[in-house]
This record gives sequence, C-alpha cells and structure tokens, in this order.
Amino acid sequence: MSGHLDLSKETGAPIVYGTSANPSFEAIIAADGQEFKLGEVTIRVLHTPGHTMESSCFLLLDENGKENAIFTGDTLFIGDVGRPDLAQKSDLTIQDLAGYLYDSLHNKIMVLPDDITVYPAHGAGSACGKNMSKETSDTLGNQKRTNYALKAASKEQFIKEVTDGLLPPPFYFPKNVIMNKTGYENVEKVIAKGTTPLSPEVIEMLVEDHSAIVLDTRKPQDFKNGFIPKAINIGIDGDFAPWVGTLITDINQAIILVTDAGKEEEVVIRLSRVGYDNTLGYLEGGIAAWEKAGKELDHVTSISASEFADRLKNNKELIVKDVRKESEYQAEHATNAENTSLAYINENMASFDTEKTNYIHCAGGYRSMIAVSILKARGYHNVIDIAGGFKAIAETDVPKTNYVCPSTLKAS
Repeated sequence: MSGHLDLSKETGAPIVYGTSANPSFEAIIAADGQEFKLGEVTIRVLHTPGHTMESSCFLLLDENGKENAIFTGDTLFIGDVGRPDLAQKSDLTIQDLAGYLYDSLHNKIMVLPDDITVYPAHGAGSACGKNMSKETSDTLGNQKRTNYALKAASKEQFIKEVTDGLLPPPFYFPKNVIMNKTGYENVEKVIAKGTTPLSPEVIEMLVEDHSAIVLDTRKPQDFKNGFIPKAINIGIDGDFAPWVGTLITDINQAIILVTDAGKEEEVVIRLSRVGYDNTLGYLEGGIAAWEKAGKELDHVTSISASEFADRLKNNKELIVKDVRKESEYQAEHATNAENTSLAYINENMASFDTEKTNYIHCAGGYRSMIAVSILKARGYHNVIDIAGGFKAIAETDVPKTNYVCPSTLKAS
C-alpha cells in the first residue's frame, strides 16, 4: 500500500498521478511533460508506460533548470527494471508491455544526463523485480553500464530478458492495486485495532471456530521451542511482508499476532503496507502468558546439519525437501534433496510424505521454519527442520550436486 491517502490527508498536499490514471478519489492527473514548482525547484512529469500503462517518473530540476535527479517509481530500479506482467489485459500481452517499457526507458530516461541520481521506489526483496540491488540510489550513467536490462542490444533482446524467469506475483498484488486506486482504511484505525491485547482464552476461541489464524512473528529459533498449535511462523526480521503476501492467500484473513514484546505496532504497520488490515490483536504477555494459562504448546524438532549428515549416511532413503528458490537449488543442492519452493508450498502439499519423516531445509533457516509451521498447521507432524539450512549442510560431507545445463552436456 502506498499510503498516499493518509499522507495527503495529514499534509494537505494533493496527489499527483501520471497520464491515464483513473483513481476514484480527487487527484491531479498530470500530462506528459507537465511541471510543478516547489519553491525554487521544479518537478517534471515523464509518462513512462511499461510496468503499467499509467506509470510515470518525476524528474527534479534545480533552481537553474538543470536535471538533478529522477524518481523512477517501478520503471527503473537499481540493477533492474519494473516487471511488465502485472497490468496485462486482454488487449495487452506481457511482451506488449515490455515493449512499451523499452521505449519509455530509451526515449524518456536514458537520454537524460549520466550524472543525475536515480531514486527508485523499491529495492532488494521487493517482488516488483527479479534482480534489484540493495542500494537505494545510483547515477544514471552507472546504471547504463551495469543494469542488464539497459544493456540489451535490441528491443527484442530486452523483451526476452525482462520477461524471462519472472516468478508469479504474490497474491496480494491485485488486491493492493484495487485498494490503491479506490481507497483503504485509515492506518491509525488499523493500528488501533491490531494492537488490541487479547487473552489466551479469547485467542483459543477464535482459532477453534476458524475465525482467525495465528501469525507468530518471532525468530525461528524462538518459535520452534514453543508455539500456539497451528500458528504460522513468519519472522519479522526477514522478508516478512512479501512472505505474508505470498503464503496467506486471503488478504481479508483475520489475523491474531504473537510478537516479541514491543513489536506489536511495527508488525501491524508492516502488514498494513501490503494490505493485510484485518489484524484483530495480539497475545498479551506473549507465549509465556499462553503457557502460564495452561494452554497446549506445540514444538518443532530441529537438528544440526552434522546430525543430518550422520542420519543420511545410515539411511540413503531419507526424504529431504529443499524449499529454496529453483535457481538456488540448481546452483547447488544436497544430491538426494527434492526442490519444493516455499513460494509454492500451498499448491504442492501432496509432494510431502504423510507417513515418513520429511527433512526440511532452506538456505539459512528462515524459510524452512515457515514451511515447517505451515506443514504442521495442515497436519504434517512428521517434519524435522535442519538448522542452518544449506549453508550449514555445505560444510558437511553430505553429497552435493550442481545443476548442469543440458546444452552444456551436448557440447561436451
């Protein structure tokens, strides 16, 4: 969620959209090239269709009229460009939008001076691109030299490269588009509701009658030692909001929080940023209060990579599930591991064994605990987490495999 309505209400500043935007609230729909004066500086609107047809960038001119910086939104990122698959319609394919994006970049942005600063709307971890840098700004000249998409030799090559390897957008994306266009609940009201303290008895009742799910945002290491049965663990210290949006498919789902003390409001705000506004409250007193009330706790069995290696030596038939992305798996993986990416776990539940033990790992432990919590919530209690993930496994003598491209095999 962009927060534009709350910002406009608090500051009195009007909302400015680019050409062809059609919001349901009052806003300035700027023409391509329209300028806005802010004191001694000027902002020029550049209509840059591609990511969406209404996408625009905002060029900052200094007091002398010199181009100083460009706010590129989802058109140009540091190391990447906006994905062109989110606004496709019956009359516009992904390739069509990618073509518009190529024209926008080459005709509106790459013609600007190399020394201007690029400020994109997102960075690493966002699902709006596939190769975004953790850096928050760069010069346009350096992006021309280093950004794979800007180095494409032709429009055709650009379209192929930016459309190749795109993961499906998280479930919350379409809902967020609608909410950004039509309006959403005031964030102060969302925070007030989401930070309501709830007793163990109330939470137990809401969970038992399926009115809400429990989202435990503590660290994986803390979660495994004791949690409310059927709770889902997505730690606040990782890629929290994107994983919530990917794995909790109903954006209107009622959510009860378990957080570290003092983290309640932060969690509610971060959920709200991806449109999850139906937070009912949090477990007052944390997991200790649940235990003190005599309520049942569930636990996760977690073993070290070295213990996993020992078990594998004694039983070559262990079922090992690697929940990293396919690209990570292909780079290197435990030889007998099967790849079931966490992003698709809801669709691939049947790939996990219902009787034999499933050994689960990711890269470092964050995603595997999410996977284990989802599996246990669905009734798979025959799961074991491998602590430290593949990073730890790589340091053992567990047999490993590198992906070899079939074309390479033919060439050799």
